[in-house]
Formats: sequence, structure tokens, C-alpha cells
Amino acid sequence: MTTPNVPAAVIFGCTGPVLTEAERALFAAANPLGFILFRRNCETPEQVMALTAALRDSVGRPDAPIMIDQEGGRVARLRPPHWPSLPPAGRVGAIADDNLAKEAAWLHGRLLAATLAPLGIDMDCAPVADVPQAGAHDVIGDRAFSRDPTRVALLAGAQAEGLLAGGVLPIVKHLPGHGRATADSHKELPTVTADLATLEAVDFAPFKALADLPAGMVAHILFTAVDARHPSSTSALVITKIVRGLIGFDGLLFSDDLDMQALSGTVEERAAAVVADGCCDVALHCNGTVEDMAAVAAVVPRLSQQAQERWARAQARRPASTDADAATVAAWRARLIDLAGNWD
Repeated sequence: MTTPNVPAAVIFGCTGPVLTEAERALFAAANPLGFILFRRNCETPEQVMALTAALRDSVGRPDAPIMIDQEGGRVARLRPPHWPSLPPAGRVGAIADDNLAKEAAWLHGRLLAATLAPLGIDMDCAPVADVPQAGAHDVIGDRAFSRDPTRVALLAGAQAEGLLAGGVLPIVKHLPGHGRATADSHKELPTVTADLATLEAVDFAPFKALADLPAGMVAHILFTAVDARHPSSTSALVITKIVRGLIGFDGLLFSDDLDMQALSGTVEERAAAVVADGCCDVALHCNGTVEDMAAVAAVVPRLSQQAQERWARAQARRPASTDADAATVAAWRARLIDLAGNWD
């Protein structure tokens, strides 16, 4: 049984680099689990540190998670000149030797954490464990490590361990697999018609190997072999039978962004659908519009008891010490350049 002080099952964004009074009041009243940052929110290190502190202060919880999409390559909210660039995962996956590629993937994750943690950002929407297929939309492309599911699992796992070593919780995505989608779920609903045996052997396989990671993100994709009516993020059948069952993932599950056009209905209907019984633990709402956030806050429940337990297990994965001095970070970056080449 949840209690009134349990956070709401939602992650919210905000509109700019500084909280508005309207945002602060909404967050105080709604008590979302946490927050997500985008490029619109990130100007300088000092400003981001002030913003993350203000977000946590708005809900009165110093452990409120703050996440970001910082993969490296084209998906990076923090960019030069204030923050260092990193290559896309595909650049790491192109390293022929498995052991060297695994080392590079760990370094990649550890360098991501070294950028994020000092800013007060403690969750990253990475690694990407999708397996791109020929003819699929390029929305994944070089964001994936490989087209070999075994290698994806190896390298995504190493990147996740690098993030964890730096005190940043990885959110593996996009469960149960986005690599076969022929459309961009930001713009329309992708439909995957592959049979279950094929999906299990390829698309689901990396996620099964990574089932012990603390958190995951569920894609807005229709898998006709499992549920021909509902996208994965709103399908209790997909999440119960495939994500929790066949894959065995018991980490905290976030939906992908509610504003993506793969979903239909109003924002309230979308929010209610992704956190319905048997679906995701937490809804993700990214556009930062106060009116939309208020509408979402009105329909999402508090975190379920199971979700609270999953979140507690995730938090327990953080190491006691994550400090790394500038010389150590520079050495890690130099080694990654040795392995993956200079990407700047």
C-alpha cells in the first residue's frame, strides 16, 4: 500500500535553463519521481548544477533522479565547448577485437559518467541495446553497437558497467527492441511483423543478457506477433509476457516519451495507458509544458509497491565512491582515442 509521500509515477522536463515559478509550484504539488534534461536546459556547467539542485529542491527530495539522453555521437544534450564529445556506440562496436571493444565500451560509459555526475545528473538513457536490421529506419543506426546481438550484449553491458562505476544509473533501451522498426516512433507508430522465434533470437537477446540492469526504457512499437493492437509501452501483454517474462527484466521500467507520435490520444490518455496495470512503472513526459504536465499529473498514480522496490534496488547499485580527478579522466579519454580513433 502506497503512502501520500510516495512520488508520482512520472518523470517531467522543464522549459529552459532556470525553473519558472509555475514549474516550481507544479513540481511541489505533483511530486514527480524525477526529471529529465534536454539541450534547452543546458547552457553552462554552473547553470546545470544550479538547475539540478533547484529541481530536487522543488520536490524536497535530494535523491530525486535527474536523467538525460547522453549517448555520444548525434544523441548528446551536453555538447562542446562546455562538455566533451564522445563517439557514437557504433564507433566502439567497429573495433574488431572483442576484448578491446569491451574496454572501449567501459571507458565510454565511465567518461559519460564523469561528465554527468558532477552536474547532479545521476541517470543516463543509455546503453542502446537495439540490434539494427537491414531495411530498418536509421533512427537507431550508429547509436547501436553492432548488428550482432551477442556483441551488442557484450558492449552495452560494458558501457552500463562504466556508467555504474561513475555513479550514474544506466537506463537500457529500447525494450524489447527497436532495431527492426521501419519508422521513427517520434513521428509515427512502427509496426514489426517478425515472428516470435526471430524476435527472441535477435531483437530480445541483448536485453535478456542485460536483464539485471537497474532500469530500462520501453519503446512505442507494435509487435504483431505478441500484441497486434497496442504498442509495447501500453501493452500489458508485451511487458508481462516478453519484458518481464521471456526477457526476465525486473528493473524499473520507464516509458519512452509521451509526446512521441507513435502514441495516439490525448496526453492524459497516453500517460494513463503507459502506467496501467502490467505496463511501465513510470511515464516519461519531456516537452516541459506546464499545462501538459498538470494534465499528466492529474492521471498518473503514485509509484506502485513493486516500482518502489525496483527503484530502491536501482539506487543500491551506486558505488560508495566515484571520484575521478582530471588527470585520470584525461587518461581514460586518451585510451579511448587509442582504441576508437579520434572522433572530433
